[in-house]
Amino acid sequence: MDFLTVSNVHHTYFSKEAATEALQDINLSIRKGEFVSFIGPSGCGKTTLLSIIAGLFEPTLGTVKIEGQDVFGNEELSIGYMLQQDYLFPWKTIEENITLGLKLVKKEKENPSIASKLLKDVGLPPVEKKYPRELSGGMRQRVALARTLAVDPKILLLDEPFSALDYQSKLKLEDLVSEMLKEYNKTAILVTHDIGEAIAMSDRIFLFSPRPGRLYRTFEVPDELRVLTPFEARGHSIYSSLFQLIWKELESLE
Repeated sequence: MDFLTVSNVHHTYFSKEAATEALQDINLSIRKGEFVSFIGPSGCGKTTLLSIIAGLFEPTLGTVKIEGQDVFGNEELSIGYMLQQDYLFPWKTIEENITLGLKLVKKEKENPSIASKLLKDVGLPPVEKKYPRELSGGMRQRVALARTLAVDPKILLLDEPFSALDYQSKLKLEDLVSEMLKEYNKTAILVTHDIGEAIAMSDRIFLFSPRPGRLYRTFEVPDELRVLTPFEARGHSIYSSLFQLIWKELESLE
């Protein structure tokens, strides 16, 4: 059975003046432990679909299920969400930020050393007692990743989490996230405008057409790239040919 299934999802935004159709007849499935990316023209509904998968709101029509359970309104499902901004609370220490989700579900006492372990896992020194303002942007995003993993989410949803970083920090964080998700055996969905990032990190890439967003084409990333780190994948000859193929398809949609 597929881990995540999106079935016949349509979504329309309603206002006093108009109804805007954002998504139309989306059907896709994702396997457990798979990393997939959503790409497409601006306004094609990628983030809307990610929000629906997160259970933040209900689609106008259709269903989203994780391991057979409806996502919307299901408080038992733990879903991790990383955004472009780290959204760390500036008045809380790094440790308090990492364990915030555990505190909300009253599980912070089950593993008192989890912040230290996760900081080590994401390649940071012992900065538990520091505050977000004392860390660089790349370090803060690593803390955001640690905070996301602390609650042991069923799935990680990544909405352009590297786009605000300088290029070197972005490449390092791509490698880290890829390594961590494999180590923790997590399923993940990345929304990105960066074709190269999607190729380097993903097992499959879903290309969406302009609004209303429809699933236009699915690309399988070859095994030769999937066994490499994202940084290594960018230097492989297959990477360039796949980049050109997706670029042409994307251009044809705009």
